Amino acid sequence: MTDVLRYTAFATDPAGGNRAGVVLDAAGLSDERMAAIAAEVGYSETAFLTPGPADEAGPGRSFTARYFSPAAEVPFCGHATVATAVALAERLGAGDFALHTRPGRVPVAVTEADGVLKATLSSVEPHVREAADADVAEALAALRWSAAELDPALPPRIAFAGAHHLVLAAATRARLADLDYDFGRLRALMERLDLTTVQLVWRESPAVFHVRDPFPVGGVVEDAATGAAAAAFGAYARELGLAGEPARLALHQGHDMGSPSLLEVELRAGDPRVHVTGAAVRL
Repeated sequence: MTDVLRYTAFATDPAGGNRAGVVLDAAGLSDERMAAIAAEVGYSETAFLTPGPADEAGPGRSFTARYFSPAAEVPFCGHATVATAVALAERLGAGDFALHTRPGRVPVAVTEADGVLKATLSSVEPHVREAADADVAEALAALRWSAAELDPALPPRIAFAGAHHLVLAAATRARLADLDYDFGRLRALMERLDLTTVQLVWRESPAVFHVRDPFPVGGVVEDAATGAAAAAFGAYARELGLAGEPARLALHQGHDMGSPSLLEVELRAGDPRVHVTGAAVRL
């Protein structure tokens, strides 16, 4: 029987964060079995590990990682990566790990302070592109938003740091708080554009943002904390000049779901990657 560990990531309280399944030994599991386990667990993602190639992280600290939602495999998942790194640190000790994912190598550093383990993942090299007007219009229609409810200072973009996310910025916190969308219509658009989530954001201050992530392609209405989208947003913030280098951004997610999460995003001078930090605790 496969041993599935259960964690919540981007929170220190089990009542918050985003839940993830972690299978530390997925050797011998078929794609179909991994998909079935993820569906049985029912969290937005479950990570499956097998031994990875020789890596500078050191012997026994390199892994190949795959991520499955209840409905599909996804290329990369940030919150399950954080959960996985903390699970590994509890067994092997804090320090550096390497996860070899479909988009590329993702280094993760785990530190401990006051009994809390935090993991910092470094994304693959990100990129940002403009979103077609027709696709933005279709997303807004599926969300039941109007173009007038967007923040003109934060234009729509498709951002990538391991997975693709459409970034749409609400002009008000009230607009972000009222999420009632057409699940099937948004899923169809996301499948056509190869999007993992739609990242809805509201800017509270230059370094503080509130975010929500519909995830219908994964069979989930909404994610409580989306590390891959946070990394993509870091690339978006750099591209649009919202943050200089170095910079630290705080993304608050899950509050409207009753599962508060904190995702810390760091941009480092001379480093094209985005670094995302969060705690995780076992359930």
